[in-house]
Amino acid sequence: MSHLLVGADEVAAHLDDPSWRIFDCRHDLKQTEYGIAAYRRGHIPGALFLHLDRDLSGVANGRNGRHPLPDAVVFGERMAQCGVGPESQVVAYDNEGGIFASRLWWLLRWLGHERVAVLDGGLAGWKRSGLPLEEQTPDASRAHFAARSASTRQVDADFVLAHLGSEEMLLVDARSPERFRGENETLDPVGGHIPGAVNRFYFDNLDDDGCYFKPAAELAAEFSDLLAGRDPRCVVQQCGSGVTACHNLLAMEIAGLPGSRLYAGSWSEWCSDPSRPVAKGV
Repeated sequence: MSHLLVGADEVAAHLDDPSWRIFDCRHDLKQTEYGIAAYRRGHIPGALFLHLDRDLSGVANGRNGRHPLPDAVVFGERMAQCGVGPESQVVAYDNEGGIFASRLWWLLRWLGHERVAVLDGGLAGWKRSGLPLEEQTPDASRAHFAARSASTRQVDADFVLAHLGSEEMLLVDARSPERFRGENETLDPVGGHIPGAVNRFYFDNLDDDGCYFKPAAELAAEFSDLLAGRDPRCVVQQCGSGVTACHNLLAMEIAGLPGSRLYAGSWSEWCSDPSRPVAKGV
């Protein structure tokens, strides 16, 4: 099994494996209870639900972005409650191209748990394979989850500000081109982007149907063009609130270009401080 992506058939083969933990991460930024409602109507057998706002994020205070990172201890406790132990193989999925599943993937790696993969194709791919769903919520036996800090996987606003214009940082914005340009902004109070950022819409990581990730070689060619010879470790991934940025981070890992870091606060944190510079257009 790939340590980054896993197919529906392989997940189906491990539904009765107690060492595998499956998580449904479906979400809608504008209808925040959509995910849990959809989960109750049907989910992959054995999957537990994690809510983006309540489980995969910390408390927003108006200055730290819309989806700040959760407290490491609190998140670790949630994983323990869900039965994730040091040897657990975690699989995350959603129905939105992997953007919320990749957030869980990143969070677990941030805390030192490397045995985590995203279900390629998500729930849509599962259904295409003719695999079953269930409605009941499974029980989870508590496990011991040992969170280990991995702060080198992230940067903060001060780091980004200090490195604007520096060859040591390539800032990659995962939002749609319109939002990157500062047009049709509906989620944050200010439109635009961080000066010097380049745009790589997360959706471009997926195939023409917007379901499965593109092949690794194709992703490698596209991201290599974006890097233009730079070391992948100079890349800082951001988006609106540190969620879809994880999709680009995962795509670069799939492409064999590891080492980029996440600016978790992203645009929603950046634009909350009027003293920080803002760019518009391309």
